Amino acid sequence: MKFSDFDKHCMQQALQMARKACEQGEVPIGAVLAKDGQIIAEGWNCPIGSNDPTSHAEIVVLRQAAQKINNYRLVDMTLYVTLEPCSMCIGAMTHARIKRCVFGAFDPKDKNQGGHRLVIEGGLLAEECGQLLRDFFEVRRK
Repeated sequence: MKFSDFDKHCMQQALQMARKACEQGEVPIGAVLAKDGQIIAEGWNCPIGSNDPTSHAEIVVLRQAAQKINNYRLVDMTLYVTLEPCSMCIGAMTHARIKRCVFGAFDPKDKNQGGHRLVIEGGLLAEECGQLLRDFFEVRRK
């Protein structure tokens, strides 16, 4: 894969953000979000300092950009991150409609487990939960 000079510039900036995380005792992961040759947002991992398990570098820049453009849809943007994204961050990028994600290091951890096993069980009050959603979207479509 051939990366552009702008891609390299953005990843260098993401590395700078990762260094800031490291200085704060956080896992050194940095991210940058760009569109049309401009950096829109930049940030680093901060779940320890913020006591927020969702404060991954990718989530930080998605939140920052959404506030900046006043829209949760971040269409046609590229997210650069120093480590291969976890499933939470991939999901957030998908919901935000990020067009492209470029990462640096591959994550050697098993993506499905990450050292922790979560039990997921579904179907509890499924009809009521589903009906609430159907009613909401029916009203929105009118």
